[in-house]
Amino acid sequence: MAPEIQAKFATYPLEAQRQLEYVRGLIFAVAAENALGKVEESLKWGEASYLVKGGSTIRIDWKAKTPAVIHIYFHCQTSLVETFREIYRDEFSYEGHRAIMLPLNAAINEGPLSHCLQLALKYHSLKHLPLLGA
Repeated sequence: MAPEIQAKFATYPLEAQRQLEYVRGLIFAVAAENALGKVEESLKWGEASYLVKGGSTIRIDWKAKTPAVIHIYFHCQTSLVETFREIYRDEFSYEGHRAIMLPLNAAINEGPLSHCLQLALKYHSLKHLPLLGA
């Protein structure tokens, strides 16, 4: 984990750290399973940010104003969250066109979340397809 990400996560409650680290691990696992190349990890806008070549940036964070959830942010001018909402209507809670919200105390259903992450990491090759080819 990049030192700046580790330092940022360390400022959060333990439950938030666990969820964020779990999602971070899924991002790297999905990138590896799909041979998407190196994942660039950095802080953008004070949030952990992940990007592979040909993908759309994924950011993850916990906010004190919504302490019971973590957010997985996607570029709001893509069709990503709209597609996730169509496919996984009841699986996740959403924030507008930009984020999936995961409760701190909930077990994450890895299959649907991994699929969402995969669509984001492959976005530029899928964006012309209905429902991103899902």
